[in-house]
Formats: sequence, structure tokens, C-alpha cells
Amino acid sequence: MAIDSKIPSGPMGMKWSKHKQDSKLINPKNKRKYTVLVVGSGLAGSAAAATLSELGYHVKCFCFQDSPRRAHSIAAQGGINAAKNYQNDGDSVHRLFYDTVKGGDFRAREANVHRLAEVSVNIIDQCVAQGVPFAREYGGGLANRSFGGAQVSRTFYARGQTGQQLLLGAYSALNKEINRGGVQMYSRTEMLDVVVVDGHAKGIITRDLVTGKIESHAGDAVLLCTGGYGNVFYLSTNAMGCNVTATWRAHKKGAYFANPCYTQIHPTCIPVSGDYQSKLTLMSESLRNDGRVWVPKNAADAGKAPSQIPEEARDYYLERKYPSFGNLAPRDISSRAAKEACDDGRGVGPGGRGVYLDFAEAINQFGQKTIAERYGNLFDMYEKITGESGYKQPMRIYPAVHYTMGGLWVDYNLMSNLQGLHVLGEANFSDHGANRLGASALMQGLADGYFVIPTTIAPYLVTQKPGAVTTSHPEFQRALEDAKARTNRFLNNKGKRSVDSFHRELGLLVWDKCGMARDKAGLTEAIKRIPELREEFWNNVFVPGSGDAANPELEKAGRVADFMEFAELLCQDALTREESCGGHFRVEHQEEGECKRDDENFCHVAAWEYSGDLAKPTLNKEPLTFEEVHLAVRSYK
Repeated sequence: MAIDSKIPSGPMGMKWSKHKQDSKLINPKNKRKYTVLVVGSGLAGSAAAATLSELGYHVKCFCFQDSPRRAHSIAAQGGINAAKNYQNDGDSVHRLFYDTVKGGDFRAREANVHRLAEVSVNIIDQCVAQGVPFAREYGGGLANRSFGGAQVSRTFYARGQTGQQLLLGAYSALNKEINRGGVQMYSRTEMLDVVVVDGHAKGIITRDLVTGKIESHAGDAVLLCTGGYGNVFYLSTNAMGCNVTATWRAHKKGAYFANPCYTQIHPTCIPVSGDYQSKLTLMSESLRNDGRVWVPKNAADAGKAPSQIPEEARDYYLERKYPSFGNLAPRDISSRAAKEACDDGRGVGPGGRGVYLDFAEAINQFGQKTIAERYGNLFDMYEKITGESGYKQPMRIYPAVHYTMGGLWVDYNLMSNLQGLHVLGEANFSDHGANRLGASALMQGLADGYFVIPTTIAPYLVTQKPGAVTTSHPEFQRALEDAKARTNRFLNNKGKRSVDSFHRELGLLVWDKCGMARDKAGLTEAIKRIPELREEFWNNVFVPGSGDAANPELEKAGRVADFMEFAELLCQDALTREESCGGHFRVEHQEEGECKRDDENFCHVAAWEYSGDLAKPTLNKEPLTFEEVHLAVRSYK
């Protein structure tokens, strides 16, 4: 079934302006009658909660962390894109739009991407006004640097702590509204389910992670700002608490899940060092501005110290393969190139799963002090983890799961097909297609929260009577009982295996069969194995403790149970998409090692609908049309 994205008519550059002009409004006094539930307090959630409260809406904001400032947005390092053209190097809204559509391998919705590029210029002004300490040039102007997939410098940054500084800005705006009484903040509170009444999202079920109390919250609209699903792979750059539960629960209540096979592998992460690890550490892509990526030309040299390998014996493979972009080739391409070099036996470090990121040339040219000013905290972090100094010898890096481009399907208003359920930031699918360019995640989260949802939520709310549905409705009671029953099932299970052991086994399976490269045989095997592992999980998982107090193992069990179901859809989507594009690389569909798209058959969004049977989801399609950036072979050579 084809689905309507509600893209406004008119020229691409006028769609957002026209949409704002045509959208219905709610007067300030009437806004106070509506309650909006915001789930998640990262950049998208904090920005949305603060802005909606400032407009007059009553907001309830929920996060499972002990404070909104500990949301995973804090982990973003390198920067945030905006089409300001401060460097006078030819940037523009259109160029940012073009780079993002091309970077996503022509699998993003054009209208949403253009809006993102338009709004980007306002985000920087907003953040500067909040006091975000962006890096500055000697004369006081804001500094910029380059990121992968672009030939201009449009990335604003605060050393290697950009996500943290932006989140503190959003957190200050949120705190102001909490203090004013416009936002009720619920920390250490996890969403367990969405409550749907007559096809509309009217509330959520939550568990207090300190007391164990499970309760209901009603609202006139629900905003999910809960991030991505990268931890289905177990080892990823995400915080260990990141999960798919909020979006998966919504999916099982009717929301379409779009393009789950689009997962991003980040090329610059510290390699795995042992089975004891529970997560991986990201090294910002910004390092590739000054660091050169290489491996030995000959496999026989892979075991040597880098200082023993002369310049003529080194393969700067990104510079060789993609001369126009060099070390700033996009993440998906750079990751596969690293894997190719390691599969060729030229990988470095333990197990041959690493490539060098070398700063010797940059230090010689600019001095160690300058490099430290740009990336000092990243070098410190690398040395603490590896015991090696990136100033004295090349860093070792290897690709790892990072971001997820797939997510709940949303229309132009950021509303899912489930009426009243809006989805912001990484939790939705809309802006990045099959591959996200670096420094665009922070841009999307803040754009959605500060500038898009304040306009697009009103057209839905004006159709609703404020407070018409309360927690006394039978659907709330039914959802509450379901959540309690699920919790009791975990606690009453008399299994022998830990939650983590199941999560690790699932993650390794999905990484092996649906990671940097996928093929029909591997995906078919995963789809067969995942239900078997899921059954074993429910029969043999052991969750200690009770549900009447803080219980981290109980929290993890619920999240892993949802990963056990979601993983099957992830692999089904990857199997169904018989093409290679961006982060989805099917080995059967390649041309000289590069992705080979099939625009005739797969130029669409795959929006999966829960049918009641995990093995047989219903596929809905949103055709993708390109008015401004015409379909072309994606090349960075």
C-alpha cells in the first residue's frame, strides 16, 4: 500500500514557508489547555519540551537517565552542520541539501531534507544565544571545519565535546521551563508502552526505575524522542542504556517502522580489545580533517610497528580510491574500505582488525599544540583507553555500529501513521536516507525540537478536544495490566542464563549476518535463528530481584526482549531490499566494490506494519521522487 507523506505542494525552496503559512494555529490561551507527553530528553526531546512549554503548552517530559543532561546526545563529539557559509567557500542551503541527499544515497525524502538545510542556519544562532561555547577564529567569528561527504567547511564545533555543550544549552532551556512550571520532569522513568484510543496516541505507560511503580500518563499528543536502535548489535558506540523499546512498543500498537536495515557503521572507533567489552568508543570523524588513514601495502608488514613501515610501503587507501574527498569520504564508504583492507590481510593491531589514523604530517605542519587545541580531549580519551599516545604514534581505528537511519515512519509534520504520535530526531527515519553524513545528527535533533515540531504539532492538536481522554479510559487499564504482566513474567521465570548473555549472542549474530555486509544466505540464516533464540530467551532468562525497587536487570530484560523481536524485522527488511545503497551493502549488488542501487524497484521507503505475526509483517511503500537532486550514481572519486 502506498502511503501519503503530506509533502506540501510548490517549489522545493518554498514548501516549508508555504506549509507554515497554511498550517492552523492555536491561540496562546488555548495552548494552555493541551498536554503534550515528550519521551526522551536528548537534543530533540529537551528542545521540543522547552520550546512547546515556552509556547504555552503543558508538557510532561520523561527520561530513564538520572538527569536530562545524561542523555546520549552528550556523546556526540565532532560538530553540527549549518549552511552559514562563514568560510566563504561556496556553501549554501542548496549545497547542504544536495550533499545530504547524495550522502544518503538518494533514499531520503527530499522535502524533509530541504527543510532541515533551511532550518540549520537558525540553529546556530539559537545555540550561541544560549551560550554554547563554539570554537572561534582569532578575530572572534565562529570557526568551522570539514566533515565527510562535503567539500566545504560547515561544521560548527566545541573541540570534541559538541554534543555535550549543545545538550547543556538545551538543558538550560528545559530547566527554565521546569522552574516556571511549564514542564513536569520525570527522570529515572522508562516508557513501557503507548496507549492508543480510537487510533490516536493518547498516553504512555511508565515504570519508575527507583520505586518500581508502573503508572499511566494521559496527554493530547505523544512525542517520541528516544534515539536509535544500534544496540541491537550489542557492541556499538551507543551508551549501554540506549534501546528500541519506545519505538518498538509504538510499532506493535500500529506505527510503521521504516527502513530498519539502514544502520550506520562509523569508520573511526577504537577497535574491540576483548570479549569483556560491553560497548565501543567513538573517535570523532573530525579527526579525519588532519589524520591520514593508511595500512601497509603488503600483508607481510601488518605486524610491524608503524615507525618501521616506510612511506613508500604505506597505502593511504582513501586518498587513493577517492581523490576528490580523500580521508573525508562518507562514513559508509570509508567503513567498507577499512573492512576491505583488513579482509585483505593488511589490518593492524590485535586480530588484524584495525587501520592507522596518522597525525604525524599534521603535527609537523601545524605543531602539536594546534592539534591539541582542536582535538585534545579525543587524544586524551584514546590514550586512557589504549595506553598509547596518538601524538607519538598513529591511532588504531576500526568501524563500529554508530547511528541508525531507519526509525518510525513520519509524514512531513513528523507525525507517524498513528495519529497524535510524533517522532523526532534519530527515532524517525526521514532525513538521512541510507547513510547519515557526519555532524548531521545534532542538526536534525535540534531542528526537529526547536523549529519543526512547534509548528507541525498544531494542525493535529486543533482537531482534538483538550483532555478528552484520561487515564480512566479502559485502554489505559488494559495497557497497564499488560505491562505488569510482562514484568511479572520476567521475575517469575526460572531460567539459567543472564540477560547480557542473550543480548551478546543476538548482537554477534546480527553483526555477522546483517552488519557491514549482508547477503541472502546470511540473512536467511539470521531470520531462522532469531526466533529460536527469542524462544530460548523467554524460556531460560533469569532476572534476579523484584519489581518493587530499582532493578537494572529487569530494565535490561525488557529492552533485550524488544531487541529480540526487532532484530527479525531488521533482517527481513535487509533481505527484501535487493540492492546496495549507503549503509545497506548487499554483496550480491555491487559494482567494482561500490554500492549498486536499483532505482527502478527500490526507490521507496519501506514502511513495515505489525500484522500480529512477527514472521509476516506487512510492507507499505512510500515512493521517493526527486525534483531538485536528480538520481545519479553516487561517486566521491
